[in-house]
Amino acid sequence: MTSQKRIDTFLKHQGQTNQSPYLIDVAKAEGIYIWDKNGKSYMDMIAGVAVNNIGHRHPKVVEAIKNQVDSHLHVMVYGEFLQDSQIALADNLKSILPEELDCSYIVNSGTEANEAAIKLAKRYTNRNEIIAFKKSYHGSTHGSMSISGNEVKKASFRPLLPSIKHIEFNQLEDLKYITEKTAGVIVEPIQGDAGVRIPSLDYMLALREKCSAVGAQLIFDEVQTGIGRTGTFFAFERFKVIPDILTLGKALGGGMPIGAFISSYEKMHELTHNPMLSHITTFGGHPVVCAAANACIEVLKEENWIAEVESKGAYLEQLLIDHPKVKAIRRAGLMFAIDLNNFDEVKSVVDDCLDQGLIGFWFLSCPGSFRLSPPISITMDEVKKAGDIILSAFDKI
Repeated sequence: MTSQKRIDTFLKHQGQTNQSPYLIDVAKAEGIYIWDKNGKSYMDMIAGVAVNNIGHRHPKVVEAIKNQVDSHLHVMVYGEFLQDSQIALADNLKSILPEELDCSYIVNSGTEANEAAIKLAKRYTNRNEIIAFKKSYHGSTHGSMSISGNEVKKASFRPLLPSIKHIEFNQLEDLKYITEKTAGVIVEPIQGDAGVRIPSLDYMLALREKCSAVGAQLIFDEVQTGIGRTGTFFAFERFKVIPDILTLGKALGGGMPIGAFISSYEKMHELTHNPMLSHITTFGGHPVVCAAANACIEVLKEENWIAEVESKGAYLEQLLIDHPKVKAIRRAGLMFAIDLNNFDEVKSVVDDCLDQGLIGFWFLSCPGSFRLSPPISITMDEVKKAGDIILSAFDKI
């Protein structure tokens, strides 16, 4: 059993995000499993919230980390020294992205990437208006919170950034609000926290066309959807639309903390002058983190996991969709929102799955939906096992 002293220290001396944490006392993690200190195993069907796409502690990521630690750790703030792992990551990102996105800036988290992307859009256009979307989620720092669409999460922290407009997602009529005054439009190509909301192809093409017509920078927040989650390296590939600025985080680090904002050389280098150091970070591009990220990309190039995402996701959906408690399933690859009747039912399923050794989750902005985002390295046999556990939990609602 977890000692009461450990629980008390966790609850009283670590800042808490909510009033009812899971309290799994982690001993180790490997592949799609986490073990607690009592030896109980859990299928991680959340992947640290879309972080461990290639599973926990992939051997090539661990090896890359160890090799980098043997060389050096932090040596200088980002952008001053040539470092092997930073250069390798920049080159690797360029190899999997369109030629319009050839210059990356590595930061510490997805929310920092989004903050920097807003700055880049303003700097490049010399405009200050940002268009964002209702029900969106872009992070918890002040700028990222300002462009997020959940007012319940924002109300206690106002005033936030000015000149932000929120429009309806996947509504063609609202594109009229994007004008020559707009510096940038930031959008999740698939809204995650809103409950996996997938726009139409026509809408995404129209959004791209509108931004191009008025000179606004189209920013895709792929912090959650990137690095294979939806069945392509990046979700924008599903829509045949290329953003002006791309933000990444979560899964890019192979389990290490990272963020990135990526654009063209021309645009990115606007941040080097007027003023100099327009964006700066001490620990961004940390050599150990970059080594892990570079290994993560290499793993996904070598394995067939991204190509298998859709078949694995479709199989799990097929297993669950006909249960009478399931009202609807929205899915993009291995990114699921499963609608139940209310939050109480979601909590019942989450708690029962934990008892059975499976980790599921919920959404901040979609409380009636059960959330799944397993490692894309999951096997079909593991998908079947997970489906049986979840169905058993549905039966007990």
